[in-house]
Amino acid sequence: MLGLAAVAAAPVAHADDALYDSFGGEAGLARVVDDFIANLTSDPRTRPYFAKTSIKRFRAKLNEHFCAELGGPCTYTGSSMAAVHKNLQIDRAAFNAVVENLQDAMDKNGVGFGAQNALLARLAPLHRQIETR
Repeated sequence: MLGLAAVAAAPVAHADDALYDSFGGEAGLARVVDDFIANLTSDPRTRPYFAKTSIKRFRAKLNEHFCAELGGPCTYTGSSMAAVHKNLQIDRAAFNAVVENLQDAMDKNGVGFGAQNALLARLAPLHRQIETR
């Protein structure tokens, strides 16, 4: 399972839920995640990484992860980024394609530029655990 999308090693909690609210709360975030997954699984640059992925589980864990990163009422309960991505041979080009797909999903759902940048800034450090080649 590819993803900046997939998750951090430890539960993430942020006290201020204003960022979560700027994504539209639970329903808005679910739409962003659904569109992000649709983008990832239809993009020829990222689709191969999801061939053996349980999309149902991926969706649930991605919702948890993003909700926690955004300061929402969630705790991420999935595996570490390093564990999830260790055998995927993800390079910088694939990682960047994932980011583009996330930005497209946020744009489609009317997430403001500042909120997009805030989420991307929180996720960016994970690239060290995701890029494996």
